[in-house]
Amino acid sequence: MSDIHPSALVDPSAELDDSVSVGPFTTIGPHVKIASGTRIGSHCVIEGRTTIGRNNQIFQFNSLGAIPQDKKYAGEPCELVIGDRNVIREFCTFNIGTAGDLGVTTIGSDNWIMAYVHLAHDCQIGNHTIFANNTQLAGHVHVGDWVILGGFTVVHQFCKLGAHSFTAMNSLLFADLPPYVMCQGQPAQARSMNFEGLKRRGFSPEQIQTVKAIYKILYRDGLTLEKSIEAIDALGSTQTQGNEVTALMTEFLRSVSPQRGIVR
Repeated sequence: MSDIHPSALVDPSAELDDSVSVGPFTTIGPHVKIASGTRIGSHCVIEGRTTIGRNNQIFQFNSLGAIPQDKKYAGEPCELVIGDRNVIREFCTFNIGTAGDLGVTTIGSDNWIMAYVHLAHDCQIGNHTIFANNTQLAGHVHVGDWVILGGFTVVHQFCKLGAHSFTAMNSLLFADLPPYVMCQGQPAQARSMNFEGLKRRGFSPEQIQTVKAIYKILYRDGLTLEKSIEAIDALGSTQTQGNEVTALMTEFLRSVSPQRGIVR
């Protein structure tokens, strides 16, 4: 049987694997599904149509699956879906999605989410990310794989953060942050590329050189976004290993809204 503390309130309709543990005074609602190996601390509230994968560690005082902070929400059956092997520290708030978007807020797998993080409705979080304390995401924000967000980072609604990007502490983002880019400031400005992170993830020297060349095209050559995409495409055609690096960047840049633009 599941290791459920006697003081926990678990709705009989909730679906918990036998190996799930639930701490004291935690409340779990009727539409919640939790897979094997997940551990939930004390004083958590997990409600709504929330699905949680395997081997997650959810610390005390979290609110997961509450309705969105969106006045347009009218009780639609939207969802929160959390993957596997995530660490979610204290006092985090993750809301379900809205009918005006995908209808689901998604957190991938192997993410490290520190205390007081807020993920608003319809956020889409990838894998292997790190969210430092007090990171705050407005609705509809997309975060790619391996992104690191420094403490007290705030992201405006509908922004996208590309894979392997990095924000310094207290960054405020009103625009999309391209892959590999490190930013800092209020509003955030591009400072460099996340070279150390790329090295740790096994990027080859040739791939690192390609990232350096991309940075020059985007931030030093004075090109428009359209001309930058053309130049990065041309750069990729000359690479033996760097073409995957350039393809990730050009795919991201082509999805950028002209009204929002990128962090510069």
